[in-house]
Amino acid sequence: MKEKYFSINEAGSSIRCKLYYNDLKTVSRAVICVHGFGGHKDNKAAQRFAEHLLKKHKNAVAVTYDAPCHGDDVKKTLTLGDCDVYLREVIRRVTEHFTPEKCNAYATSFGGYQILKYIAEHGNPFGKIGLRCPAVRMYDVLSQRIISPDEQRMLMKNKPVAVGFDRKIRITRQFLDELKTADITSWDFRPFADDILILHGTKDEIVPIESTEDFADRNDILFLPVEGADHRFIDPLKMDAAVNDIIEFME
Repeated sequence: MKEKYFSINEAGSSIRCKLYYNDLKTVSRAVICVHGFGGHKDNKAAQRFAEHLLKKHKNAVAVTYDAPCHGDDVKKTLTLGDCDVYLREVIRRVTEHFTPEKCNAYATSFGGYQILKYIAEHGNPFGKIGLRCPAVRMYDVLSQRIISPDEQRMLMKNKPVAVGFDRKIRITRQFLDELKTADITSWDFRPFADDILILHGTKDEIVPIESTEDFADRNDILFLPVEGADHRFIDPLKMDAAVNDIIEFME
């Protein structure tokens, strides 16, 4: 497996991307990977997914990128509008440059929220979508599981705060308000249900499995609980099994 970095300079942004591939002359399928809140294009989950994908499909590529304000991205304030633009431009570049027969999506946590919001607002450009622990109630996850009470008070005073895990992300009260308004759990995803698979760990400490399972049930989406898995799927055996399930679904 080979790796290559590149940038997409469109729509007033410079989107930092990473490409996993075997042979760029024979590409017939592509997967766009979207990381979670506080993640980045070099995340281990995307790399592991790419390893399994390219081992099984020599003619595939996997592309991941830094979401706005994440990784090496230069934007200072996170907005859902910028997230939407970045995903749109990555889809455009991958489909126009590689012209794959199949373009699928693999996303985790906040990345899952972004994918779901995108297809609801713009239609589904993907063949299949595999989601691991998607934060379908991203507003609740951020306000109840990630932001501290002190940070909440600062946001209510319209003061930005830096929150997250490995890398801190600068957010504002406006971003929280955007998430609250864009409550995807109130939207109808049944038209896309046949093309979506959701896996969620039963020991997820960040995104409650109950909210995701309820979302999947109401939208007739295939849902697979993974016994004992946490939010990041730290157990490599559970991660490998989840990745293989998603790749098989994408067939």
